[in-house]
Amino acid sequence: MVARDPHRFVNELDEAAIERLVARLESRAKDTVFARLFDKYAARLALPPSARVLEIGCGTGAMMRFLVRRGDFSGKAFGVDQSLPFVEAARRFAQDENVSDRVDFRVGDAHSLEFSPATFDAVIAHTVISHVTEPTTVLREMARVVRPGGTVAVFDGDYASLTYAFPDHDFGHRMDAALVSVTFNNPLVMRELPRLLPALGLKMTAAWGDAVVEIGNGSYFKSFAETYAPSVTRGGLLPAEAVEAWLAAQQQAMENGTFFASCNYYTYLMRRA
Repeated sequence: MVARDPHRFVNELDEAAIERLVARLESRAKDTVFARLFDKYAARLALPPSARVLEIGCGTGAMMRFLVRRGDFSGKAFGVDQSLPFVEAARRFAQDENVSDRVDFRVGDAHSLEFSPATFDAVIAHTVISHVTEPTTVLREMARVVRPGGTVAVFDGDYASLTYAFPDHDFGHRMDAALVSVTFNNPLVMRELPRLLPALGLKMTAAWGDAVVEIGNGSYFKSFAETYAPSVTRGGLLPAEAVEAWLAAQQQAMENGTFFASCNYYTYLMRRA
């Protein structure tokens, strides 16, 4: 079997696999470390009071729900995702949180957005550019639908830095690489953005990095391991018994308070000319 990014090919997954991804996206959104990273750049979007904001690849809509609950945002948020089950979940969660009047979730392709040019004050790609088929096409679409002077925000990981501690360092390195291979279509794309932006009519106004690190116990990386480690086996990258032993060791380390995992994440804020 060939390892394939489940988010890129979400429309080919069975119902159980989609439910696992929905649970992963919601679990990640509730993680305080991850929520803080969204707030860090959301506060710098400089949105007008009646702003219209679009998130591509919105998944279960967690980031847009965060946005409309912010005290400094009074506009309307839109989300587009290729997965109908994700969009249905996003609408359901928004209804449960009483924000459905301020969010609009739709099925759509980030490579070909069904919006007119200059429709939005800001367009966000939050941990999605690493999954798409053609990052440059998606960035060009983001630049097209944001208004002149508007902001394009891209947040994602540099997944060559993803690592879990494991006593067998050689196997640990192979497991890190296997997790990246089965999870991300474009694991190094954040390194390419400075080179790609000028040709897209986007000027970088700010950029920074954050290390997401869990030591002793895990929540963000716990969910990641439990969600994606089985794909390493299904993709035939490593033997099932070895992957199961690795996962059991991670769970034991969390119980013992000896856990360690980390990954570097980067944020780019850009302005359309």
